Amino acid sequence: MTIQHVTGGTETPGIPRTLFAMPPGMAIRYDQPDARLADYITGYHLYAASGPAATGLENWFLPGTANVRVTLDAGPIAVSIGRFTCESLPQASLFGPTSHAIHTVTNGGVMIGFGISALGWSRFFDGGADRHADRIVPLDDAAPGFGQRLVATLSAVRDERGVKPTLDRFLLDEIGPPSADEEQIRAIARLVTDDTPDAIAEVAERWGMSPERLRRLCKRHFGFVPKTLLIRSRFLRSLVPLIEAKGEIDYSNIDPGYVSASHFLRDAHAVLGTTPRRFLHAQTEFLVASLRARAAVLGSATQALHRL
Repeated sequence: MTIQHVTGGTETPGIPRTLFAMPPGMAIRYDQPDARLADYITGYHLYAASGPAATGLENWFLPGTANVRVTLDAGPIAVSIGRFTCESLPQASLFGPTSHAIHTVTNGGVMIGFGISALGWSRFFDGGADRHADRIVPLDDAAPGFGQRLVATLSAVRDERGVKPTLDRFLLDEIGPPSADEEQIRAIARLVTDDTPDAIAEVAERWGMSPERLRRLCKRHFGFVPKTLLIRSRFLRSLVPLIEAKGEIDYSNIDPGYVSASHFLRDAHAVLGTTPRRFLHAQTEFLVASLRARAAVLGSATQALHRL
């Protein structure tokens, strides 16, 4: 039996269900993973849409870490990430790490997923994350059999409250052994989130790591070279407050790493394909709601700024 009548929200103490209010026929939900998975899985998410308004529904997601997603009773889903397009999303898919905003056109149904940190990539996938950067592939292409097992497991969940315990059990069974690079991955992840490029170089030197070794480590587990990771973090630290603010866009509070508003706008064109002002005039109602709900449940509005 698949999930029916999703209401969204959370049972997390202190977080009101009104925070997850969505238009009729739409619902969102976020859940914390088991503490044993917290460094590897950035959070569980569930999106649902039904009724006439669900047909041809456009949504946006901000760039971030890799994601695994499964659809249940869903219509066709088209996704674009920069120049990459996927006209028909597989039922179980791997969204690689992204440096561009993600645009989707959905037609109803339920989507369940979880974010994967760089540490998580090292425990669940053998290949380099850079092979899937800004791309989507069937999950079984990246990890044979993983997608089939996950679809079968989630198809047996009866309601939205069963998603978290089911995924906890499933992922604890699936997780692989620690990587030999785990200490370095953990340290780089924290430094990238804080946007401290000099500190990254200093840590690499302290480890006796060459710049090329650092690049290989970042590409394999994070999907991108250090510079791209730093740009993504700095841009999102500036964009998220602009999305959440009401009224006119104020560039005076962008991240101090930007030397000017023009510098920020150049990154906006690279990441969003347009200016923040035009982006916010697009269909971003779902995005705004999900940023708010994710921050309340998981502590960070976006995966790319999720702290280990």
